[in-house]
Amino acid sequence: MSEQLDHYSNKFSSEKFPITLITDQVSSPANLGSLFRLADAFHIEKIIFCGIDEAVIKSNRLKRTARSTQHTVSFEFEENIEEVIKRFQQENIQLLALEITDDSISVEQLELQENQSVALIVGEENVGVNKNLLEKTSANIHITMFGKNSSMNVAQASGIALYEITKKLNSFQQK
Repeated sequence: MSEQLDHYSNKFSSEKFPITLITDQVSSPANLGSLFRLADAFHIEKIIFCGIDEAVIKSNRLKRTARSTQHTVSFEFEENIEEVIKRFQQENIQLLALEITDDSISVEQLELQENQSVALIVGEENVGVNKNLLEKTSANIHITMFGKNSSMNVAQASGIALYEITKKLNSFQQK
């Protein structure tokens, strides 16, 4: 009979991945709480919340959804996402935007290099990633979908993208 494992008895690796999640105007407390949980689950370096009020971190909805991961995941708030992007470009960090564009590639097709740090930009659900930012990325990536809708919830999409990116980065460790 299988025994369900908890946070302390699982056999998952505690490897940290060189990934920063950058949010562009994502302000829903439920989505932000979910992003905290994803950041913890995929053990990424940090989340940078851009263009939103820091008071959202006190939201009960965020706290319930995050399930205390807001205490274990490194995060910061930045007013100007353009400055954040410029800093990452200067640090030679691969900038990716999770957005369907005329030149986006599926996240499965994304090629990463060993020891390359990655910044994944995700946008507000109604408008996505700001068009000005899409021109500043190394690549725009999308999730292949098969239905008629061309979007999904930002937290769900982030989870899929982080899974694929960490899988690729983990493959370098397996060699």
